[in-house]
Amino acid sequence: MCRLAAYLGPPVLLQRFLLDPSHSLYEQSWAPRELKFARLNADGFGLGWYAADGTPATYVNQMPIWSDINLPALARTLTNPLWMAMVRSATSPYRTGSANTQPFTHDGVQFMHNGYVEDFDRTLRGRIRHFLSTGVEAGIGGNTDSEYIFALLRQLLASDDELTLENAIRAALELIDEWLDGRKVLLNVLLTDGERLYATRHALNAECPSLYFTTDDESFDEGAQIIASERLTEGEFWQPVPEHHLLILDPEQPPELIRL
Repeated sequence: MCRLAAYLGPPVLLQRFLLDPSHSLYEQSWAPRELKFARLNADGFGLGWYAADGTPATYVNQMPIWSDINLPALARTLTNPLWMAMVRSATSPYRTGSANTQPFTHDGVQFMHNGYVEDFDRTLRGRIRHFLSTGVEAGIGGNTDSEYIFALLRQLLASDDELTLENAIRAALELIDEWLDGRKVLLNVLLTDGERLYATRHALNAECPSLYFTTDDESFDEGAQIIASERLTEGEFWQPVPEHHLLILDPEQPPELIRL
């Protein structure tokens, strides 16, 4: 289990998004309020953003976020209109390490997953591997359930050039439901194509993890849209994403909620 957050809006310093809020993602690494299956998120952290030409970039560290001596300098100098961030609490037996630290990136899409798959090695891993092409499977660098879920999504997108990211997410969740055989799975995922944010609050045979969003928080500039596992501020405009819904945030459109 992890805590995650994303920002979309006017360019903002990483520090304002990641460190400054009263209940920042940085604070959630050691003092989460709604994390049910762990006490700390100390097994690494990752950041994702896009360069001016649209090239995705990530920065990951397998150590706790509070131990990274480079982060303060990065936070006060990097500005971007889109940020992805996660602090990780590793689920046994998936080791810490850079290859297992999110966000994962491929073909312009960045992906994060907060959750777990019960008995993944004995159930879903084999099903997903059988579904993947050799090329997609070769792109898996770690061993986590999260990266295999991303690989499933990548396969769906690779198999149909006209498939939208929204429909690929829905198709991936439907396949997981079909293959699970009654096991528990927590499926809060957060993705971006560099233009929009896509987030699910979802679970099968279990309670959905927490997830919130805001488009009106006064701590940020007008037009800022934020998604987070826990409210980053005490502002009154945070809303819970309804259970079993997909949220789409687009800078040119109002938030869209779609039942899964």
